[in-house]
Amino acid sequence: MKKHDVKDIKLAKQGGLRIEWAGRNMPVIRLIAERFRREKPLKGIKVGACLHVTTETANLMIALKAGGAQVMLCASNPLSTQDDVAAALVRDHGIPVFAIKGEDNPTYYRHIDTVLDMKPHITMDDGADLVSGIHSSRKDLAGTVLGGTEETTTGVIRLKSLEKNKLLLFPIIAVNDARTKHLFDNRYGTGQSTVDGIIRATNHLFAGSKVVVAGYGWCGRGVAMRADGMGAKVIITEVDALRALEAVMDGFDVMPMKAAARAGDVFITLTGDINVIRPEHFAAMKDGAVVANSGHFNVEIDIPGLKKMSGSVRKIRPFLEEYTLKSGRRVVLLGEGRLINLAAAEGHPAMVMDMSFANQALSCEYLVNNRDRLKKKVYVVPERIDSLIAKLKLRSMGIRIDRLTPEQRKYLSSWEAGT
Repeated sequence: MKKHDVKDIKLAKQGGLRIEWAGRNMPVIRLIAERFRREKPLKGIKVGACLHVTTETANLMIALKAGGAQVMLCASNPLSTQDDVAAALVRDHGIPVFAIKGEDNPTYYRHIDTVLDMKPHITMDDGADLVSGIHSSRKDLAGTVLGGTEETTTGVIRLKSLEKNKLLLFPIIAVNDARTKHLFDNRYGTGQSTVDGIIRATNHLFAGSKVVVAGYGWCGRGVAMRADGMGAKVIITEVDALRALEAVMDGFDVMPMKAAARAGDVFITLTGDINVIRPEHFAAMKDGAVVANSGHFNVEIDIPGLKKMSGSVRKIRPFLEEYTLKSGRRVVLLGEGRLINLAAAEGHPAMVMDMSFANQALSCEYLVNNRDRLKKKVYVVPERIDSLIAKLKLRSMGIRIDRLTPEQRKYLSSWEAGT
């Protein structure tokens, strides 16, 4: 077996500096790593991770190794790898990494298989590709797995489908559903990094633009908030009546994609579903409309449909392709329809990933400590872990909060007291 597969090991020096820089803004992970180093709660545990290979992920991998785990990492998206970070993890930390930015699909899945070949005790996913691989073609590994963790909404959807159909072979902790993950990572992290990726790819001015946000979940809320703050006119498309109503109450226009297609200058999909923007929408768009995706998989934009209705395509800038429709109008696709915040930028800021990856590390420890009690179900991160991470984050920011008095605690737990 190859010890690693990265673009260029000589990139390690720069990657190491960037990992260090991110680590300065990840105080919670740093505290967890210090405890892990003393206690070794993951000693003898093999962790197979399929995550975006970024500076923040690197700090998580280092913390897991400090806890005694044997760690192996591959990418959860062909365009999300930071090659210098991958090199630094291999050279400086002895962590096997199998990830190259821009790798083709066969290489991507070969790297996933390589991580599965280690026979992991714990899977750590961002999109459920490791778990999917075990459940589809590597079922022989299921008996070795104690459990897994899942980082993102799309992956949780896949895993809950497995559970619903009674096909899930081992317990999973839905890290995405922790409050210290989705309330912050999805909203503030995705909000900032998505806009960052679009601006890097296009140098587009958001002020005065009409920005169509498809999906008003936590990620969509975050992007809408950031675009609005930059002076854009934000339009929301939704299929959920409650979310659509919330978007209206938040001050945004809400309409079907068919109507939004005629109005928008920039389109951003964040739904977790397929073919949210289709040929009939491309046909209605303005000349030069910009289309980007910030959902996990590159299926939200119907790219085959776009290609079929186009006469030509040309690459104008990195991560920017211009499709000329047979009508003569042009549609600009960013990042091959993959996660634009990682394809064209650096992903979420370290300050917010600190909480997300603290959830990953502590959930990993929880799986080890509770291996005999957990059923083949999708679990939410335990409340005490979620609360601990919030407290540690506040402490690292120098922020103090009140505590309930005994009288207040009694009042909140009783039924006798009234007006």
